[in-house]
Amino acid sequence: MKSILVKELNSFFAHPLGYVVIGIFLLFSSLFLWVFNNDYNLFNYGFAHLAPFYELLSWMLLFLVPALSMKSFSDEIKQGTIEILFTKPISLWQLTLGKFFGNWLVIAIAILPTLLYILTISSLALEDAKLEYASFFVSYFGSLLLAGCFVAISLFCSAIAKNQLISFLFSVVLCFLSFFALEGISQVGIFGDASMGLDYLSLSFHFKSMTRGVIDSRNIVFMLSVMLVFLFLTQFQLKKLID
Repeated sequence: MKSILVKELNSFFAHPLGYVVIGIFLLFSSLFLWVFNNDYNLFNYGFAHLAPFYELLSWMLLFLVPALSMKSFSDEIKQGTIEILFTKPISLWQLTLGKFFGNWLVIAIAILPTLLYILTISSLALEDAKLEYASFFVSYFGSLLLAGCFVAISLFCSAIAKNQLISFLFSVVLCFLSFFALEGISQVGIFGDASMGLDYLSLSFHFKSMTRGVIDSRNIVFMLSVMLVFLFLTQFQLKKLID
């Protein structure tokens, strides 16, 4: 598993494209938070908090994660190198986890520089304002869990699509549905009383709870469960390729 993880990191950072993708992510997040006049602008928000950033981050991860993960298996399948991986002395589970943690670590590296936003908020806050730094880090933890869910979903899409573009589009749609769809249905109420609990099955429900600084094991367990479900589905799809 470690060798696969290192291979994923090397394949990403061995080319300038990897740094360009992270650079674009940081540039756009900074522009939306500090420059552009929009709902995410922290100066317009009026409070010493990063709540707009977490909302923006969920949207950016919706496209960033599929873009980084789309070639994980689809490229291997298209080039025929997936068969070489199958001959290596590693199990399908180790292969899946190696790809998963490799991509997840890349996303974590991309998010890491945004911790500077906390220092910026701290410097802009009033002298008598008491910032809840624990809340910031709980929110970042929730962001990493959300990224992990999107990585697991994107890996599954990559395993069932031979074309990277199809893998990307399928990943974006599936990530969007898992994050927003059920919450949207519950708000519309098209299923009547049965819609009341649908928002709990949405990733956005648990992510928003964590971005409020709430440490609830149910949120963590739910998001980890989503990761495991899609990792098992990915492993099942890889097994079908062998057969």
